[in-house]
Amino acid sequence: MPDEKSWTVQRAELLEKIRILEERLEQAAQLTAVGELASTTTHEFNNILTTVINYAKMGIRHQDKETRDKAFGKILDAANRAAKITATVLGLARNRKPGFEPTDLISITEDVLLLLDREMNKYRISIEKDFTPVPEIMANANQIEQILVNLLVNARQAMPDGGRIILRIGPDPAGQGVEMMIRDFGTGIPADKLPKIFDSFFTTKKGPDDSGKGGTGLGLSFCKKTIERHHGKVRVESTVGKGTAFTLRFPAIPPSAGN
Repeated sequence: MPDEKSWTVQRAELLEKIRILEERLEQAAQLTAVGELASTTTHEFNNILTTVINYAKMGIRHQDKETRDKAFGKILDAANRAAKITATVLGLARNRKPGFEPTDLISITEDVLLLLDREMNKYRISIEKDFTPVPEIMANANQIEQILVNLLVNARQAMPDGGRIILRIGPDPAGQGVEMMIRDFGTGIPADKLPKIFDSFFTTKKGPDDSGKGGTGLGLSFCKKTIERHHGKVRVESTVGKGTAFTLRFPAIPPSAGN
């Protein structure tokens, strides 16, 4: 029989293999979040190009200053939107920095909403924002954005016939951190499945929807692990037929620490 030293070595090797597998799962979840935005941003750029082309044609057809100024203004607006989308996607595709840094949660949330704007409109989803100024948090902004993409896409998928999402950011009730809530009014999650939603590969979806998103069972697992890595907590409440609410809490940077 293996001696105690042999068991110790085998256990260490097994733990290392588990660690490597967990890292690969997390990388897969991150790539999934980026990949899910690919089709959305492709369509968004097609819309922007259509705007640029149509207003360029209008400016060529009409010689008066008023029409041309209007055309140039629309083209400039479209180009600025394209630049903003590009910068945000590139930020999602790579870490800005390997570690954590002071991060404005409201600012990065607005970036994600910009990327998902067309998708939400396509599926007749309105987003009700309730943002109260909050302190910065120590975070990897790239990872927080990926969490937001996962949770917002999940909320959208829970309402296949359209609906609304309440997105709230403000101080947590205890006054010691920052709280975010993402609330949909969709299908809800059965009580017997609720404890399992953060398990790797567990999903309540049958597979990707017509947008090609969802169904991997990696998104929520990644979210929970990443939130905990940020010393935060996540709570979920759900009622079948009434919807689901995810509440995220992160410790705020004390005012003196930001100076």
